[in-house]
Amino acid sequence: MTRVKAVKQIPDSLMRELQNYVQGQSIYIPKRKEEYDAWGSKSGGREALKRRNKSILEAFSGGESIASISERYYLSMETIKKIVYGKR
Repeated sequence: MTRVKAVKQIPDSLMRELQNYVQGQSIYIPKRKEEYDAWGSKSGGREALKRRNKSILEAFSGGESIASISERYYLSMETIKKIVYGKR
């Protein structure tokens, strides 16, 4: 999060209106909802989970037991069931 001087970014009329609510304090103005990035899109976490889940599905389709997959991926058996029996 970067800091900017409000007087350099906000028109005078809006600044006067804001001063009716806040003076001499820092405020956070969030991004618009449509500006947010989806979870894991920048870090690659989303893609990593997709690859892991695909690998789990392949192992299950290949005959490996849920218990065995659970141990290999350090996930609960319930989590493995959600992955293999969930929406595809």
